[in-house]
Amino acid sequence: MPARASAGAATMRPMPEQKKPLAAPAPAGPLADAAPAGLASVLGYQLAQAALSANAVFLRQVGEVLDLRPVEYTILALVDENPGLSSARLAQLLSVSPPNITVWIDRLVGRGWVRREPSPTDRRERLLHTTADGAQLAAQATERLVAGERDAFAHLTPGERAILAELLRKLARRPEA
Repeated sequence: MPARASAGAATMRPMPEQKKPLAAPAPAGPLADAAPAGLASVLGYQLAQAALSANAVFLRQVGEVLDLRPVEYTILALVDENPGLSSARLAQLLSVSPPNITVWIDRLVGRGWVRREPSPTDRRERLLHTTADGAQLAAQATERLVAGERDAFAHLTPGERAILAELLRKLARRPEA
């Protein structure tokens, strides 16, 4: 039942219409060619645009097909390539807190892709290993990603790909300023 306005009370006005955007919504995908001149020199912007393309490849090749999230793939691949990794070291490698990494590890354990084993040197520590299914999934996902990236980024020469990969590794290794 609507409330009645009492005498002397301000009457309610309808909400003003939302302003329409000045420009049409941005098209899906990277806007590197449409970037204003100032953004063209901002590395973070260029990295974000490139990440949009890489994330689209991941979604098509792995996410939709293998029902795997990027963070799940990353953890699975790291554990598969580094058997016996501790969750503390994994958290450090990914720059996340131990409680956050525990949540993700629990999900992978629950899906049967990762198992925890006691450390032979520290009874308080549990070491991570992929299961046979987890190792197979990591290999399949990596194979699909490599093929998808090769196709999606075919406009890069092999030399450009190698340089880009090396520069990205160099940026990732740089300590925070």
